[in-house]
Amino acid sequence: MFGWGRRRERRTQADEEDALVEDDGHVAADVEIGGPYDVADAPSDEVERLDLGSVRLPVPEGSQLQVEVDPAGPVRAVHLLTHVGRLTVSAFAAPKTSELWQEVRKELGEQLRSDGAKVRVEDGEWGPELMADTSQAVLRFVGVDGPRWLLRGVAAASAENIDACGKLLYALIDETVVVRGAEPMPVRTPLPIELPEEIARHIEQAQEQDE
Repeated sequence: MFGWGRRRERRTQADEEDALVEDDGHVAADVEIGGPYDVADAPSDEVERLDLGSVRLPVPEGSQLQVEVDPAGPVRAVHLLTHVGRLTVSAFAAPKTSELWQEVRKELGEQLRSDGAKVRVEDGEWGPELMADTSQAVLRFVGVDGPRWLLRGVAAASAENIDACGKLLYALIDETVVVRGAEPMPVRTPLPIELPEEIARHIEQAQEQDE
């Protein structure tokens, strides 16, 4: 398993700045701050991450990769199938000077309600989250605003497994690295997903066999 021994207490930026200064005025060198990380601040650690271009994800032990590909070719999403549910982490372009998750969370809640889901807001590791009870699964949506990016994570599981699946999602996000890139992009544009060559080749072979 990943992340469990590395969990850090979630703190506000002011708390983090205060924690860096010891009583004698010296800066503490051992204060750890959790992710998700911008690539510019990515830690040098021993966590193995799957490089998907715009995001680098740790992969839970025993999980399986599920890839959604548009008919036109681009990868739409990558999911991690675990023993307790499905995890999805996606990154989007965001404004430089304002947070995007609050706006997206409100619109997402309205859409889910219009589809018949029971939606509520809960406080989570990174602030307000959405919980949605649908006819197919219980969903937990987590959003984290970063520098010019928004990271959105989704846990999908049965009612009895959603808490365990949510904890896996927290651990996944906590170790994720986001690679925004320097090129300008419209706000909310999904950051492109690039599959490792071995995985892309495997998908191509499977598609050829299905034809």
